[in-house]
Amino acid sequence: MNAPALFHESLLDALAEVVRALGGSKSVGAKMRPEKGVDAAGRWLNDALNPNREEKLDPEQVLYLLREGRAAGCHAAMNYLAREAGYTDPIPVEPEDERARAQRD
Repeated sequence: MNAPALFHESLLDALAEVVRALGGSKSVGAKMRPEKGVDAAGRWLNDALNPNREEKLDPEQVLYLLREGRAAGCHAAMNYLAREAGYTDPIPVEPEDERARAQRD
């Protein structure tokens, strides 16, 4: 597997890295669009990640990729969003930390 890139040209580029980390477009596409079948879902996802194609991801699908990427330890897309919006790189919150914060509150 290739090392993660430090910087990305676009959000789609960063999301493509997340998809690679999750097992590739066929695997991820089939989870996102199971009604299409594995091959068609993979083509759909590749098209959605290509800026020259009409197919686009909706916000919920982007959020799905961000969450799944976080679970897999791939923060490329979240870091890209933060950097482009003028924020520092986000720090993932571990479930134990979230629970401890809720108990303190």
